[in-house]
Amino acid sequence: MHRHKLAAVALGLAGLTAAPALALAATASAARTPLIGTFQLAPGRYVAAKGRTKAHVTGSYFRMTYPNGDPYVRGPFFDNSDSTSKDKTYTLFKPGIDKGLRTGSYQPQPTPAFAPNGFSLANRIVQPLLFAGIKFSLSTADVDQQSGVRVTTLPSIWADGKKLTGDLRSFTASWNSIYFNQGAPKPNGRLPGKTRAVSGTYDPRTRRYEITWTSQIVGGPFNDFTGRWHFEGVFRAGR
Repeated sequence: MHRHKLAAVALGLAGLTAAPALALAATASAARTPLIGTFQLAPGRYVAAKGRTKAHVTGSYFRMTYPNGDPYVRGPFFDNSDSTSKDKTYTLFKPGIDKGLRTGSYQPQPTPAFAPNGFSLANRIVQPLLFAGIKFSLSTADVDQQSGVRVTTLPSIWADGKKLTGDLRSFTASWNSIYFNQGAPKPNGRLPGKTRAVSGTYDPRTRRYEITWTSQIVGGPFNDFTGRWHFEGVFRAGR
């Protein structure tokens, strides 16, 4: 009888010990909230130096690093001679007809995806813009147009308090009748080379957000170059 009581006490203590751990696990899984809607893009803008403020770029933009470069600080960065920024290493975006990047659904290329001169015609996420003399643009789709790999994950961004993470494996740039996957991770779920996962910040009150990621190009004329993407603006919920 004494042994049975001891066993019951031990089981009760084990349950008390496990309960907080289970509660913490449930809290952690519930903390990450999917944000389904449109991450509207604030247009990219070059801000000239004034007083003690250095020249800088705000809004949504793209930079590309040469192979073996540092995509965040040192570069060297590719100069886009057609950029509207005074600093030609920044390519500044204007929002497309969807006003930005959608999560929970795709924004595929139109048909046809290119004009006869190789200019990209995709205009849902951003307006096509000149890059080295040829217009490029952006899209997301259930098949990666560069590799032919089927994409099984919709564009996704999650909020955990004021922190954002995401999965943009379907994100593709189109230029000169060529596709370049610029997602993070890649369609196979990996982060090769200098590809780094989507991360950022979010204000639940104002719904203002900022996200960034890098994606190393695999194949094509820019093989091993790395794209650095920076989107910011306001999130609008709804499909």
